[in-house]
Amino acid sequence: MDSNNTSQHISQKFDEEMENLRNQVLKMGGLVEQQISGAIQALLETNAPNAEKIILNDHKVNSLEVAIDEACAQILARRQPAASDLRMVVAVIKTITDLERIGDEAEKIAKMALNLAEDDAGFNSRYAGIRHLGDQVKRMVHDVLDAYARLDVDAALKVVRDDDETDKEYQSLIRLLITYMMEDPRRISEVLDVIWAARALERIGDHAKNIGEYVIYLVKGKDIRHLDIDKVEKDILS
Repeated sequence: MDSNNTSQHISQKFDEEMENLRNQVLKMGGLVEQQISGAIQALLETNAPNAEKIILNDHKVNSLEVAIDEACAQILARRQPAASDLRMVVAVIKTITDLERIGDEAEKIAKMALNLAEDDAGFNSRYAGIRHLGDQVKRMVHDVLDAYARLDVDAALKVVRDDDETDKEYQSLIRLLITYMMEDPRRISEVLDVIWAARALERIGDHAKNIGEYVIYLVKGKDIRHLDIDKVEKDILS
């Protein structure tokens, strides 16, 4: 094999490794989406068996994070990627950290569902706001994974912006839950479980926002963390 063919073979192998890396991240993302949906459903239905299933499945998310992290380390050591390829590896390492944390938050929601089920507490209509918050963060996670798959900066920016709305929704829900707790002190333990579940959902929104920022970094080479989003949008899309 001459040097040109050898170089072409190495380049093709590297492209395959990078594509496999992207696909593994999307696989992990799909699993995390299932965990979120299952945890929210278990909470809304106070379904103990389903909550236990989510808790038991968290190890699958953790295992994928370890495997992808190891693959990134191998690529960095053997390939010494530069420019956009290096940004891809860095973005993957950051993204899987946030995905793993989203999985942890889904597990927390499942544990709150388990607490409610064990206390024989039905899901009170006063907690309905958490369904809307849950739908919102599920959409954010789905949209940011789609943005990652398509390297879509516009979609990633929308997820970053959506986090402000999620934070407002969370604050509004917390005020309602605290009011309810004050009106009926017998419900304090129960309401606290719902508050912790709401907090976990808000944190999932934060992690989705982080992933959106990594997509922008990957495509544009610009770290937008801690920057004014209006200025970022003007600079990136102009």
